[in-house]
Amino acid sequence: MRAGASAGRRGMAEAKAAALAPGARNPLGRGVVYAVLAVFAVFYLAPLVVVVLNSVRTAQDIGATSVIGWPRELAFDNFSRAWGSYCIAQTCAGIAPYMWNSFLLVVPATIISTLLGALNGYSVALWRFRGDNWVFGLVTLGVFLPEQMKLIPWVLVLRELGLTNSISGLVLIHVVQGISFTTLFCRNYYVAIPAELLKAARIDGAGYFRIFWRIVLPLSPPILIVTVIWQFTHIWNEFLYGVTFTSGPQQPVTAALIALSVSVSEAPQYGVQSAAVLLAALPTLLVYLFGGKYFLRGLTAGAVK
Repeated sequence: MRAGASAGRRGMAEAKAAALAPGARNPLGRGVVYAVLAVFAVFYLAPLVVVVLNSVRTAQDIGATSVIGWPRELAFDNFSRAWGSYCIAQTCAGIAPYMWNSFLLVVPATIISTLLGALNGYSVALWRFRGDNWVFGLVTLGVFLPEQMKLIPWVLVLRELGLTNSISGLVLIHVVQGISFTTLFCRNYYVAIPAELLKAARIDGAGYFRIFWRIVLPLSPPILIVTVIWQFTHIWNEFLYGVTFTSGPQQPVTAALIALSVSVSEAPQYGVQSAAVLLAALPTLLVYLFGGKYFLRGLTAGAVK
């Protein structure tokens, strides 16, 4: 009987909690919130839906109707043309070489900027020195500076180094630009590492780099995943530096997509161009698809700490 009474009280408590839930108190308000969110979602996703539909439509189908419509027949050859045979700036090789340029840019820039940011964050968070807060502030100042005001200084730097119109020049730009973000992320994560760990390591004779490699770095996967995903997607999607400092076959894919839209004298091939846009966006979509949950975990861990 005691068990039955306890179960009855527990059931009443659960019913009362359900009755006091926000949705139960005001179902109309909850419905309004969902309706507003649905409207915003439709507006946000509409361009993506149009691009996806156009990527499998023929040029005749789009020309006979408009860029907004369902495909009358599926034209999957748009993707093969966009990848390997469509003409971009008098080069009929599709977006394949420009995708390769983007990979040659993104991979080293992401790795180097993440490693340097981890070292910087480790230095200003765990190796306190006079003026460390000023150093941290100056490094992270780059987070708030507009990209346009950096164009002229970068023109001068790349010209002096002989890196104009090259992937190496873009790698240098994004490494330097990315250090501000990676340092900020890593420093805010490392401040939660107990100082006793470093003291014990110093007593055992470990130095700066040994502590970093043996103690700090093994504790860093959550924040390193955040910085890698952030840098990869930011560098891959970046347009301003790519179109300003490179041209022709040296351009990354984001800059080449603009050339694709104006490089032919025939009627616009919206189907091929839409397929090219989806192919260019695929790497970042895959990164978020497979690494999104780790990105959120890393951000949450850093925020809580």
